Amino acid sequence: MSPTQFSPETDLDELLASHCLLLFKHSPTCPVSARAFFEYREFLEKNPDIDSVWLDVIEQRPASLAIAEATGITHQSPQAFWITNGTITWHASHGAITRAALATATRREC
Repeated sequence: MSPTQFSPETDLDELLASHCLLLFKHSPTCPVSARAFFEYREFLEKNPDIDSVWLDVIEQRPASLAIAEATGITHQSPQAFWITNGTITWHASHGAITRAALATATRREC
């Protein structure tokens, strides 16, 4: 399964209440974010059963800021979150978003 892009129709409350979801915040203008997005996509390619949503922090700025407010985790980009039963159980940003880190978090969280 390929990741779904966040859209204006996405229900943020429903997303944040997910049973097991990998959420990725991405800036298409940032080279650090491009590298993390590559790691994220490569990870999902090898783990197609993982539910995931990504959002463009420029295009979906209000949603990105709402995620920061709802979770209490300062907005950064790139940023990845594991949501387990409606709770952020793991998060990372910038260079800490790697295939290995995502795999370790997956084994621990879902």
